Amino acid sequence: MLERISIELTNACQKGCSFCYNQSRPDGGTTWQVGSLVPFIQDCAANGIRAVSFGGGEPLQFAAIFDLLRDLNGKIFRSLTTNGLLLDEAMVDRLHAARPDKIHISIHFPQSSPEVERVQRQVHQLEAAGIRSGVNLLVARSNLQAASEAAARLRDSGIGNDRIVYLPMRGQDTPTPDEMGEVAGSKKFQSMSCLMGCASSPRFCSIGWDRSVAWCSYTRARQTLDELTYAGLLKAIDGLGLIYCGEENAERARSA
Repeated sequence: MLERISIELTNACQKGCSFCYNQSRPDGGTTWQVGSLVPFIQDCAANGIRAVSFGGGEPLQFAAIFDLLRDLNGKIFRSLTTNGLLLDEAMVDRLHAARPDKIHISIHFPQSSPEVERVQRQVHQLEAAGIRSGVNLLVARSNLQAASEAAARLRDSGIGNDRIVYLPMRGQDTPTPDEMGEVAGSKKFQSMSCLMGCASSPRFCSIGWDRSVAWCSYTRARQTLDELTYAGLLKAIDGLGLIYCGEENAERARSA
Protein backbone atom coordinates (compact mmCIF):
# COMPACT_ATOMS: atom_id res chain seq x y z
CA MET A 1 0.00 0.00 0.00
CA LEU A 2 1.31 3.42 -0.93
CA GLU A 3 2.49 5.49 2.03
CA ARG A 4 4.69 8.15 0.46
CA ILE A 5 4.67 10.09 -2.79
CA SER A 6 7.22 12.40 -4.33
CA ILE A 7 6.08 15.24 -6.58
CA GLU A 8 8.50 17.09 -8.85
CA LEU A 9 6.98 20.57 -8.86
CA THR A 10 9.07 21.82 -11.78
CA ASN A 11 12.06 20.90 -13.90
CA ALA A 12 13.39 24.45 -13.60
CA CYS A 13 16.69 24.62 -11.72
CA GLN A 14 19.34 27.29 -12.01
CA LYS A 15 22.02 24.71 -11.21
CA GLY A 16 21.41 22.59 -14.32
CA CYS A 17 23.64 19.64 -13.35
CA SER A 18 24.60 17.48 -16.35
CA PHE A 19 23.72 14.28 -14.47
CA CYS A 20 20.25 15.38 -13.36
CA TYR A 21 17.76 12.52 -13.74
CA ASN A 22 15.06 15.09 -14.52
CA GLN A 23 17.09 16.98 -17.16
CA SER A 24 16.38 20.11 -15.14
CA ARG A 25 17.52 23.41 -16.60
CA PRO A 26 17.27 27.14 -15.79
CA ASP A 27 14.45 27.66 -18.31
CA GLY A 28 12.45 24.60 -17.26
CA GLY A 29 8.72 24.64 -16.62
CA THR A 30 5.85 22.91 -14.87
CA THR A 31 2.34 21.63 -15.47
CA TRP A 32 1.24 22.02 -11.83
CA GLN A 33 -1.01 24.59 -10.19
CA VAL A 34 -1.81 24.81 -6.48
CA GLY A 35 -5.55 24.73 -7.21
CA SER A 36 -5.26 21.19 -8.56
CA LEU A 37 -2.34 19.97 -6.45
CA VAL A 38 -3.89 20.63 -3.05
CA PRO A 39 -7.12 18.62 -3.55
CA PHE A 40 -5.13 15.83 -5.20
CA ILE A 41 -2.75 15.54 -2.26
CA GLN A 42 -5.60 15.84 0.23
CA ASP A 43 -7.38 12.96 -1.50
CA CYS A 44 -4.19 10.91 -1.33
CA ALA A 45 -3.89 11.69 2.40
CA ALA A 46 -7.52 10.65 2.96
CA ASN A 47 -6.65 7.28 1.40
CA GLY A 48 -3.61 6.46 3.49
CA ILE A 49 -0.74 8.46 2.00
CA ARG A 50 1.21 9.71 5.00
CA ALA A 51 3.85 11.93 3.44
CA VAL A 52 4.56 13.97 0.34
CA SER A 53 8.01 15.21 -0.65
CA PHE A 54 8.41 18.11 -3.06
CA GLY A 55 11.35 18.23 -5.42
CA GLY A 56 12.21 19.20 -8.94
CA GLY A 57 14.12 20.72 -10.46
CA GLU A 58 14.25 23.23 -7.69
CA PRO A 59 11.01 23.45 -5.66
CA LEU A 60 11.86 26.97 -4.46
CA GLN A 61 11.60 28.06 -8.11
CA PHE A 62 7.96 26.91 -8.08
CA ALA A 63 6.24 30.25 -7.49
CA ALA A 64 3.40 28.88 -5.35
CA ILE A 65 5.47 26.63 -3.06
CA PHE A 66 4.57 28.64 0.04
CA ASP A 67 0.83 28.56 -0.71
CA LEU A 68 1.12 24.82 -1.26
CA LEU A 69 2.89 24.23 2.04
CA ARG A 70 0.43 26.41 3.96
CA ASP A 71 -2.68 24.86 2.41
CA LEU A 72 -1.49 21.36 3.33
CA ASN A 73 -0.27 22.22 6.83
CA GLY A 74 -1.60 19.66 9.32
CA LYS A 75 -3.09 17.45 6.61
CA ILE A 76 -0.02 15.43 5.57
CA PHE A 77 3.71 15.33 6.33
CA ARG A 78 5.33 17.82 3.91
CA SER A 79 9.02 17.81 3.08
CA LEU A 80 11.06 19.33 0.31
CA THR A 81 14.54 18.97 -1.13
CA THR A 82 16.35 22.08 -2.34
CA ASN A 83 19.77 22.88 -3.78
CA GLY A 84 19.88 25.81 -1.35
CA LEU A 85 20.98 28.45 -3.86
CA LEU A 86 17.90 30.57 -3.11
CA LEU A 87 17.97 29.89 0.61
CA ASP A 88 18.85 33.31 1.97
CA GLU A 89 17.61 34.81 5.25
CA ALA A 90 14.39 36.13 3.68
CA MET A 91 13.64 32.72 2.19
CA VAL A 92 14.19 31.04 5.55
CA ASP A 93 11.70 33.46 7.09
CA ARG A 94 9.11 32.64 4.43
CA LEU A 95 9.65 28.92 4.93
CA HIS A 96 9.31 29.31 8.68
CA ALA A 97 5.93 30.97 8.13
CA ALA A 98 4.84 28.15 5.77
CA ARG A 99 5.89 25.52 8.36
CA PRO A 100 7.20 22.60 6.26
CA ASP A 101 7.78 19.48 8.33
CA LYS A 102 11.28 18.91 6.97
CA ILE A 103 13.78 20.35 4.48
CA HIS A 104 16.81 18.61 3.03
CA ILE A 105 19.52 20.50 1.16
CA SER A 106 21.47 18.69 -1.55
CA ILE A 107 25.23 18.51 -1.91
CA HIS A 108 25.80 17.53 -5.54
CA PHE A 109 29.53 18.25 -5.61
CA PRO A 110 31.18 17.10 -2.36
CA GLN A 111 34.56 17.99 -3.87
CA SER A 112 33.48 21.66 -3.74
CA SER A 113 34.38 23.07 -0.31
CA PRO A 114 32.25 26.21 -0.84
CA GLU A 115 29.18 24.07 -1.57
CA VAL A 116 29.74 21.83 1.44
CA GLU A 117 30.32 24.83 3.71
CA ARG A 118 27.23 26.62 2.39
CA VAL A 119 24.94 23.63 2.85
CA GLN A 120 26.32 22.93 6.32
CA ARG A 121 25.66 26.54 7.31
CA GLN A 122 22.15 26.52 5.82
CA VAL A 123 21.16 23.30 7.58
CA HIS A 124 22.09 24.84 10.92
CA GLN A 125 20.30 28.05 9.94
CA LEU A 126 17.10 26.13 9.27
CA GLU A 127 17.50 24.26 12.54
CA ALA A 128 17.87 27.56 14.40
CA ALA A 129 14.62 28.73 12.74
CA GLY A 130 12.80 25.69 14.12
CA ILE A 131 12.68 23.76 10.83
CA ARG A 132 13.79 20.12 10.81
CA SER A 133 16.65 19.91 8.35
CA GLY A 134 19.18 17.57 6.83
CA VAL A 135 21.41 16.85 3.85
CA ASN A 136 21.11 14.77 0.70
CA LEU A 137 24.71 13.86 -0.15
CA LEU A 138 25.32 12.64 -3.70
CA VAL A 139 28.05 10.00 -3.78
CA ALA A 140 29.79 9.03 -7.02
CA ARG A 141 32.34 6.26 -7.34
CA SER A 142 34.72 8.76 -8.93
CA ASN A 143 34.71 11.04 -5.86
CA LEU A 144 34.54 8.66 -2.91
CA GLN A 145 37.36 10.40 -1.04
CA ALA A 146 35.73 13.83 -1.42
CA ALA A 147 32.35 12.42 -0.36
CA SER A 148 33.91 10.78 2.70
CA GLU A 149 35.59 14.04 3.71
CA ALA A 150 32.37 16.04 3.17
CA ALA A 151 30.36 13.55 5.21
CA ALA A 152 32.91 13.67 8.02
CA ARG A 153 32.72 17.47 8.05
CA LEU A 154 28.95 17.34 8.30
CA ARG A 155 29.04 14.82 11.14
CA ASP A 156 31.70 16.81 13.00
CA SER A 157 29.43 19.88 12.79
CA GLY A 158 26.60 18.01 14.49
CA ILE A 159 24.73 16.82 11.38
CA GLY A 160 24.75 13.09 12.03
CA ASN A 161 23.86 10.14 9.84
CA ASP A 162 20.31 10.36 11.12
CA ARG A 163 20.06 13.63 9.17
CA ILE A 164 22.10 12.69 6.09
CA VAL A 165 20.70 10.70 3.17
CA TYR A 166 23.55 9.15 1.18
CA LEU A 167 22.43 9.01 -2.45
CA PRO A 168 24.41 6.92 -4.95
CA MET A 169 25.09 8.48 -8.33
CA ARG A 170 23.23 6.49 -10.96
CA GLY A 171 24.48 5.40 -14.39
CA GLN A 172 28.12 4.40 -14.81
CA ASP A 173 29.49 6.16 -11.74
CA THR A 174 27.54 4.24 -9.11
CA PRO A 175 29.35 3.23 -5.91
CA THR A 176 28.85 -0.18 -4.37
CA PRO A 177 26.87 -0.57 -1.12
CA ASP A 178 30.14 -1.24 0.71
CA GLU A 179 31.67 1.95 -0.68
CA MET A 180 28.58 3.87 0.40
CA GLY A 181 28.98 2.44 3.89
CA GLU A 182 32.58 3.60 4.03
CA VAL A 183 31.56 7.13 3.03
CA ALA A 184 29.02 7.03 5.87
CA GLY A 185 31.79 6.28 8.34
CA SER A 186 31.05 2.55 8.51
CA LYS A 187 28.02 3.30 10.66
CA LYS A 188 24.28 2.91 10.15
CA PHE A 189 23.11 5.25 7.39
CA GLN A 190 20.13 6.22 5.23
CA SER A 191 20.02 5.70 1.47
CA MET A 192 17.66 4.76 -1.35
CA SER A 193 15.64 1.57 -0.96
CA CYS A 194 17.18 0.28 -4.21
CA LEU A 195 20.79 0.59 -2.99
CA MET A 196 21.19 -3.19 -2.90
CA GLY A 197 19.54 -3.72 -6.28
CA CYS A 198 17.03 -2.25 -8.71
CA ALA A 199 13.54 -2.81 -7.35
CA SER A 200 10.34 -0.88 -6.78
CA SER A 201 8.83 -0.25 -3.36
CA PRO A 202 5.08 -0.85 -3.01
CA ARG A 203 5.01 1.98 -0.48
CA PHE A 204 6.38 4.73 -2.74
CA CYS A 205 5.89 6.28 -6.15
CA SER A 206 7.14 9.38 -7.93
CA ILE A 207 5.13 11.93 -9.90
CA GLY A 208 7.00 14.08 -12.40
CA TRP A 209 6.66 17.76 -13.26
CA ASP A 210 4.92 16.62 -16.46
CA ARG A 211 2.43 14.48 -14.46
CA SER A 212 4.07 11.20 -15.42
CA VAL A 213 4.03 8.51 -12.72
CA ALA A 214 6.75 5.99 -11.94
CA TRP A 215 7.81 3.64 -9.18
CA CYS A 216 11.11 5.52 -8.99
CA SER A 217 12.29 9.04 -9.82
CA TYR A 218 15.06 7.66 -12.04
CA THR A 219 13.33 5.08 -14.22
CA ARG A 220 12.15 5.72 -17.79
CA ALA A 221 9.12 3.44 -17.25
CA ARG A 222 6.37 6.04 -16.81
CA GLN A 223 2.68 6.49 -17.36
CA THR A 224 0.60 9.67 -17.51
CA LEU A 225 -1.53 10.62 -14.52
CA ASP A 226 -4.78 11.45 -16.28
CA GLU A 227 -6.97 11.93 -13.21
CA LEU A 228 -5.74 13.94 -10.22
CA THR A 229 -7.18 11.66 -7.55
CA TYR A 230 -5.85 8.80 -5.44
CA ALA A 231 -7.84 6.41 -7.63
CA GLY A 232 -6.23 7.97 -10.69
CA LEU A 233 -2.79 7.47 -9.15
CA LEU A 234 -3.47 3.79 -8.53
CA LYS A 235 -4.69 3.44 -12.10
CA ALA A 236 -1.52 5.04 -13.45
CA ILE A 237 0.82 2.68 -11.58
CA ASP A 238 -1.25 -0.45 -12.14
CA GLY A 239 0.87 -2.84 -14.19
CA LEU A 240 3.67 -0.30 -14.52
CA GLY A 241 7.11 -1.84 -14.83
CA LEU A 242 10.56 -0.61 -13.89
CA ILE A 243 13.51 0.06 -16.20
CA TYR A 244 16.93 0.03 -14.56
CA CYS A 245 18.22 3.62 -14.55
CA GLY A 246 21.73 2.56 -15.55
CA GLU A 247 20.63 0.51 -18.54
CA GLU A 248 20.98 3.25 -21.15
CA ASN A 249 24.42 4.29 -19.96
CA ALA A 250 25.49 0.66 -19.71
CA GLU A 251 24.46 0.10 -23.32
CA ARG A 252 26.41 3.18 -24.40
CA ALA A 253 29.46 1.86 -22.59
CA ARG A 254 29.19 -1.50 -24.32
CA SER A 255 28.90 0.19 -27.70
CA ALA A 256 31.86 2.52 -27.16
